[in-house]
Amino acid sequence: MDYLYVKSLKENHPTIRLLNAGNSPLIISFLFQSFKKVNRTSVPNDELVSGLTDYLYSLRSMCGDNAYPETAQNYLDKWTNDQYLRKYYPQNTDEAHFELTPVTEKALEWLKDLEARQFVGTESRLIRVIEILKEIVYRTTDDPTKRLEELERQRNAIDAEIQKIASGSIDTLSQTQIKERYFEAYDVAHKLLSDFKQIEYNFRQLDQEIREKQIQDSHNKGEFLEDIFSSQDLLLSSDQGRSFRAFWQLLMSQREQDELDALIDAIVNLPEIQSVKEDDTLEELKSRLIEAGDRVNKTNHILVEQLRKYLEEKIYLEDKIIIELIKEIKQSAVQIKDTPPSNKDFLMVEGKPQIEMIMERPLWDVSKSPELKKIDLEEGSSDLVDVKQLYEQFNVDKEELKLRIDDMLNKTSQITLKSIVERFPVDRGLAEILAYMDIALKRERTLINEDICDSIILWNKNSNRYFKIELPQIIFCR
Repeated sequence: MDYLYVKSLKENHPTIRLLNAGNSPLIISFLFQSFKKVNRTSVPNDELVSGLTDYLYSLRSMCGDNAYPETAQNYLDKWTNDQYLRKYYPQNTDEAHFELTPVTEKALEWLKDLEARQFVGTESRLIRVIEILKEIVYRTTDDPTKRLEELERQRNAIDAEIQKIASGSIDTLSQTQIKERYFEAYDVAHKLLSDFKQIEYNFRQLDQEIREKQIQDSHNKGEFLEDIFSSQDLLLSSDQGRSFRAFWQLLMSQREQDELDALIDAIVNLPEIQSVKEDDTLEELKSRLIEAGDRVNKTNHILVEQLRKYLEEKIYLEDKIIIELIKEIKQSAVQIKDTPPSNKDFLMVEGKPQIEMIMERPLWDVSKSPELKKIDLEEGSSDLVDVKQLYEQFNVDKEELKLRIDDMLNKTSQITLKSIVERFPVDRGLAEILAYMDIALKRERTLINEDICDSIILWNKNSNRYFKIELPQIIFCR
């Protein structure tokens, strides 16, 4: 971090430009209250304009009538141009929405870290550092002796803890230790939510670059697609992309979600936490993580949709050009049919002519007529047909399936189809799975993640055998 680097940051980095802006107190305080304080990721234009108007009125009454003379809409548009806010139009709505950019997220998080706390915990952080170092050393060695030694050490520690508890001696965390670990989890959760902005920004930046290349249209279709897929593969195969996929698979596990809900409920209800809790970040952590991850996936899906539209448009334009050329050739032929050109070389074809000899052509193969044979029909017997199958038809009750989904959603905010099948085993075979999928497609609050496949085990009671099917992950939301 030399002089020139720091100087470049001071002059060019948008986060530092935000902190150095003349009206930075207005920008930072208002955006913090409108987004971070109320845990919102997106705010409609009219609502944000109304809130900023009231905020400007209160500031003018405190700082004077000449303070911040512009309108609320002008301020929001200016902050958007300065990359402090992102303005976009969600699907199925004509009203603009605003959200914080990674630049503003970093500034707000840095300023929040400057706030003084009751105490700064050090013990839990040191313990966490030691655990991470141990994990790196243990999980990177391929020496079975060292791994067995570590497992033996962990088992001895667990056995000692079990004996200690059995004897009636139970060690619990002190109030200071509880608060210290709570603040550490709180900080990690805040930083994790802020980092999602950068991940979403990276995918959106790739989408923007693709749109710009499409508008310029300086490459042919093959080169264009090669550039796009190379960029997307590079992003998905990067450490950030692999980490996000692992995170999403972990978060979509129903067992992990239930465990996270139980841990958060137990922690926030502790008396020691109630006295120091700042906001509802931990209570809303799971839903906000799912929302942030879903936004990243939707951004990636928009990229795929953009590619599809580009290919359709490209094919349409190419077909249109070919049709226009054929039409021009026909018109020219009609115009000169009575007065053909006197110059015999009016048309030149590039390249040498290809010679095809008559004997090089394949011989004509006479088609064979089908032969019809008369077969004497024999009288059949009904004993050869199992007519019981006509009476063993069954019906899948979709209302019963909907009641199962609603019953499980009363206990949790979302549930996967795989979890429903584990809770209510399938007894109608594949038809019951298709009925669940039909309900999911017609239900508004349902997510279908095509990037993850769930394996579901079904039992056929007629053959008394199990079989496995794989389908995209289906998530029912409350």
